[in-house]
Amino acid sequence: MKFMKLGSKPDSFQTDGDNIRYVATELVTDVVVNIGDVKFYLHKFPLLSKSARLQKQVATSNDENSDEIHIQDIPGGPAAFEICAKFCYGMIVTLNAFNVVAARCAAEYLEMYETVEKGNLIYKIDVFLNSSIFRSWKDSIIVLQTTKSLLPWSEELKVVSHCLDSIASKASIDTSRVEWSYTYNRKKLPSENGTSPQWNDVRKPQMVPKDWWVEDLCELHIDLYKRVIATIKTKGRVSGDVIGEALNAYALRRLPGFSKGMIQNNDFIKYRSLVETIVWLLPTEKRTVPCSFLLRLLRAAILLDCGEMERNELMRRIGQQLPEATVTDLLIRAPIGEATIYDVDIVHNLVEEFVAHNSQTDPLENEFQESSRSPKFGPDASKVLVARLIDGYLAEIARDPNLSLSTFVNLAENTASFPRPSHDGLYRAIDMYLKEHPGISKSERKRICRLMDCRKLSAEACMHAVQNERLPLRVVVQVLFFEQVRATASTGNSTPDLPGSIRALLPGGSRGSSRSTTTNTEGDWDSVPTAEDIKALKGELATLRLGSSGSDRNGNDAAKSDVEKVAAGRTKGLAMSKMFSKLWSGKERHGEITSSDTSEIPGSVNAEETKSTPSRSRRHSLS
Repeated sequence: MKFMKLGSKPDSFQTDGDNIRYVATELVTDVVVNIGDVKFYLHKFPLLSKSARLQKQVATSNDENSDEIHIQDIPGGPAAFEICAKFCYGMIVTLNAFNVVAARCAAEYLEMYETVEKGNLIYKIDVFLNSSIFRSWKDSIIVLQTTKSLLPWSEELKVVSHCLDSIASKASIDTSRVEWSYTYNRKKLPSENGTSPQWNDVRKPQMVPKDWWVEDLCELHIDLYKRVIATIKTKGRVSGDVIGEALNAYALRRLPGFSKGMIQNNDFIKYRSLVETIVWLLPTEKRTVPCSFLLRLLRAAILLDCGEMERNELMRRIGQQLPEATVTDLLIRAPIGEATIYDVDIVHNLVEEFVAHNSQTDPLENEFQESSRSPKFGPDASKVLVARLIDGYLAEIARDPNLSLSTFVNLAENTASFPRPSHDGLYRAIDMYLKEHPGISKSERKRICRLMDCRKLSAEACMHAVQNERLPLRVVVQVLFFEQVRATASTGNSTPDLPGSIRALLPGGSRGSSRSTTTNTEGDWDSVPTAEDIKALKGELATLRLGSSGSDRNGNDAAKSDVEKVAAGRTKGLAMSKMFSKLWSGKERHGEITSSDTSEIPGSVNAEETKSTPSRSRRHSLS
């Protein structure tokens, strides 16, 4: 910390209790200066020789009271006046970042100008500020903090603006020119600390991270912090992602419980203002702030009842970056008094924001961004990621016993048009809902099961679905059929012909044969398991006794010749056809076949169909 010493005489100021100050000299004091509740017993000559204001006050005071002066509004109070008084006496005074602004404002109040005496206090303090304080990173921050209690004097004297410019200029400087100390407790990147493997074990000189200044500014009050960040942004030399990191660090420091998605203090007015200010300071560049940080801000904004404008701004930004979110980020608690655990409407609105943003984005630009972000999924990468995100979110909220079916289905249908390489996540969410809501009606059970496409279930999901007693029989039959289609396709065989009653259970209904169904679904198979996965599933099905004649053959597929594999596939197809017929005849005996059973198409939205569930004993007999 920089400091400056003024004067050469020993400090002879003495105290008598808390409210009396006097100078220990042989000369009798001839003036009493009252600063608030504190009395200073001093001498007129040294004071009046340097302070034009005291000269005027003594001259205008009554003759009877000329030895007593009352000053109530001096900036900095008794401590600042004492510094000025000691300077007048020529005593040693030490100025530093903590007291220099108060002394400067008090000297201005007392009118200690050069016109009164050369080398007066104002001149000396200005030299110290410009030559030392404003050139120091940490001293500039400390001085800026002290200006808040000295407004409007510190503002009018341009101390605040000088501090802002000094801090912003240093934060915007090239990191190679940073030569002063700073606080940095976060983990650096390998390329920033000289341990990157690209240097072949030759240690690179330690680099200054781009966000080196972030933590030091967290000490500032939100009003001053807002002005510093605004000044830094005005200079235009700091990237948006560094600004975003600074805001994230400030929120973590200043908002208790922010990292956990809650506010642990009752001072809601204070923290509401803080959150609204952070939202206002967010950089305008796209994708410069992590989506997880934006969602934590949204949680805080909801808890603190921030303004509609701030919440809408956060919703808009999150909608643009929704593919980056995680399920945990989206688990926002519902307001007190709501029946559900989580606020599903918020997530529904976020998906709508994402869809609206996607439709407004230039297709060429969007394709470039999506391909660069996730080449695996191509131009639809963002939709694939959002679909996967919502599937995971549905699985979490499905555990809520108070979650209505319409809320669950509406959110799922919001992403129904999004491409999904696999429907495993959606199946998991549906199964969780059926497990936690066993009392739903048959029609509701059908409605929720129509959300998924059995053709896009992995081998593991198929094995689970076959044994899942919570699913309607129609869904199990469809799973078994499509698994057989994939199995026969992997061996080059054709799908066995099925009775018309069985085909009615499958996509395409009674209007097409099983072969035509296979043709229609081939385009959707590019995301299903590989041949190895199908072979593994065959072995699993064999252990479940789904086809006794093919069980022994499936376990030895790897050792068979090509001819034997074809024969085994055909045998397997015959066994599967018999099993389908047995399922259908079982349904007829139990009276489960309805007119809707022969016309339902998976994925349709006919909510009036009645549900057809198999008996538990019949399902169990399949295994």
